[in-house]
Amino acid sequence: AVCNSKPTPCKDPTDKLFTVHGLWPSNFNGPHPENCTNTTVNLQRIQNIHAQLKIIWPNVLDRTNHVGFWNKQWIKHGSCGNPPIMNDTHYFQTVINMYVTQKQNVSEILSRAKIEPLGIQRPLVHIEKAIRNSINKKK
Repeated sequence: AVCNSKPTPCKDPTDKLFTVHGLWPSNFNGPHPENCTNTTVNLQRIQNIHAQLKIIWPNVLDRTNHVGFWNKQWIKHGSCGNPPIMNDTHYFQTVINMYVTQKQNVSEILSRAKIEPLGIQRPLVHIEKAIRNSINKKK
């Protein structure tokens, strides 16, 4: 979807996998918080999860700069999740846990519903229904 919606197309063929674009804190009483700190990602702290992030949270617009993309997401969104997000490593590990461990892998959920990333448009209601059915029918 990102590759088809940007004026600058993706440089590589798209993965046959739905991937993470971000994890944003929510504010029910107003706009979502953004840019709560300018603290950048500590590359040494995320070194042991770098390979996993590259697969599930790639920079699809520039595959040579995943860290730059993650840094942008951390500063804009992740830094606003405190509490309960404690730091950049916890932010990225939370995404990995949601994607892998807690069965919130959207690619897998949609694949089970026969919705594959084939470059065709799907009705939003079908996507929402597949996700809701997979996560305990929550609305």
